[in-house]
Amino acid sequence: MAIESPERATGPDPSAVRRHRVVVLALDGVIPFELGIPQRIFGRARNAAGYPLYEVVTCSVRPPGPVRTDADYAILVEHGPAALAEADTVVVPASYELGPVYEEGRLTDELASALAHVRPGTRLISICTGGYVLAAAGYLDGRPATTHWRSAEHFQRLFPKIKVDAGVLFIDDGDVLTSAGVASGVDLCVHIVRRDHGTAVANAVARLTVVPPHRDGGQAQYIERPVPEPQLATTSTARAWALDRLDRPLQLRDLAEQEAMSVRTFTRRFREEVGISPGQWLTQQRVERARHLLESSGLTVDQVARDAGFGTAQSMRQHLQAALGVTPTTYRRTFRDVVGPDADGVR
Repeated sequence: MAIESPERATGPDPSAVRRHRVVVLALDGVIPFELGIPQRIFGRARNAAGYPLYEVVTCSVRPPGPVRTDADYAILVEHGPAALAEADTVVVPASYELGPVYEEGRLTDELASALAHVRPGTRLISICTGGYVLAAAGYLDGRPATTHWRSAEHFQRLFPKIKVDAGVLFIDDGDVLTSAGVASGVDLCVHIVRRDHGTAVANAVARLTVVPPHRDGGQAQYIERPVPEPQLATTSTARAWALDRLDRPLQLRDLAEQEAMSVRTFTRRFREEVGISPGQWLTQQRVERARHLLESSGLTVDQVARDAGFGTAQSMRQHLQAALGVTPTTYRRTFRDVVGPDADGVR
């Protein structure tokens, strides 16, 4: 959905500009860590003039009052379900007290009544098993989605119309986005900031939160296996080496040589550690480099393509179109004037 950006510092009164409203639904049994992720990430996003880009509100399915958490304390929520009617984005964190939602795949009357306030076209986000709520409400029917890897099989059985992918950290399906377990909610929210306002804003938020702006791989690297293989060698040196040389042609054998491995062993180990193939990873890194250069530099599209390692503008255009759904020129026009200086003062 389209994101409303606040006026720049030249506007008459920044406090009068309506920010994109994120409403977080706190259910009984909510996990405090996950409940706090939207405020921590969206609440730190600022435009070039330093004004907040989002307003984050927490609500309950009941009138204002206490909501139980899975910890030894409750939280006082000051907004009732009517707040959902004013949301541009709704976030549903995980809860350990979903009851029939988790057990039978159906909403309680109370939860159904609350979700009835959500306007058509509102962006929907789930963190971890919060996806059960979106699924029970029918929002995920026919869509790809993910959840915590321990719940993935149960999730798929309970909701057969959903295309469950347990191997990723999050899935962006446009107006409905789902994340895997716990900390992947951070990955998803940073991704949304990047999608809404560009790499520089997302990177600034990530730096303030002391998290990586983009985490490699998927859930596969966190799944406990009965007999894990000993990790005597890693591919981290090769990845660091490649990141310093993205502007050059890189062959799989070049990366394998950095770890003194055969190509076959390196490819297998790389996929075990990162969750994707070396080629897919290189493309991801080059797309991120191109995004940063399009936002923060005055380089031509041809120069950006060379510096990001795509070689030609046509190649970069194809990869950005596949990854982002827009051309380099459109991407630059969208984000160049939205973001401010990054931590190094680069425009």
